Amino acid sequence: MNCDRCQNSAAYTRKYSGEKLCSDCFSNSILRKTAKTISKYKMIQNNELVAVAVSGGKDSLALLNIMKKMSDTHNFRIKAITIDEGIPGYRNEAMEIVREFCNKLNVELSTYTYKELFDLTLDDALELRQNEKTSSCSICGTLRRRAMDHGARDIGADVIATGHNLDDTLQTFVINMLSGDTNKIGWMDPDNSDNNSLRKIKPFCEIYESEIVFYAFTNNIPFQSEPCPHMNEGIRTEIREFLNSLENQHSGVKNNLFRSIVKVSQIVRDSNYKQKTSCQRCGNECTGKICSVCSMVLGLKENQT
Repeated sequence: MNCDRCQNSAAYTRKYSGEKLCSDCFSNSILRKTAKTISKYKMIQNNELVAVAVSGGKDSLALLNIMKKMSDTHNFRIKAITIDEGIPGYRNEAMEIVREFCNKLNVELSTYTYKELFDLTLDDALELRQNEKTSSCSICGTLRRRAMDHGARDIGADVIATGHNLDDTLQTFVINMLSGDTNKIGWMDPDNSDNNSLRKIKPFCEIYESEIVFYAFTNNIPFQSEPCPHMNEGIRTEIREFLNSLENQHSGVKNNLFRSIVKVSQIVRDSNYKQKTSCQRCGNECTGKICSVCSMVLGLKENQT
């Protein structure tokens, strides 16, 4: 098979479009699609500093690679931040990969730890939780988001960019629906050009996970091989497999679902809009008196005593 764009040997076929691409044309298509998503949702403004959140996985390192290329030709700057949750035997490999890749790209890296920010590691938090139904991912996600906010503000960033792809968005939508947490759906609109002092963007939100995997592979981007020991505690893996099965039988169904999610998210956001205030304990933005992070950490510390 030949590439549909340059007639070199094709290396990848997009089933949902039927397009056949060589490695170079495929990589260029991912770069252009990312740039188009950033432009469409007004994710980055002129001369802004973007904090690229890098975990050591394929998505975040591929994003860093692309954001570096874009910052060299566009009017914005990037720095990388990474979070150490304190998971023994897991995070060490990722931290080393991130440091080496940032050095290779000549991107400044700042590291922040749960221990320094919350005075406990993820393992500490899991030991202190009272309700075993509260998943590790739920606790870790809440703390990680606050750690990223802190890191971005610490380096003076205007925007946080994460490597969440289209599949991540679909899975999160289904999880929120199954848990009855419909308010969170209002936060899923890629266009978050509101009054938040620190915007969060997902430049890969319109790109399949499988395409990010191939981009990392064909561009020789190293990424962590060790899976998170807590990854199968929730239902995300089952939802991923279900959606992949649907896509295999009905090519393009993921794209259709994503477009529906964007429309639903805008409706939910507009109908459930709440004026943001400042947490009475830490001063961060929230919609109540005490933010979710402070509520969680306070609860864990009470269990400790």
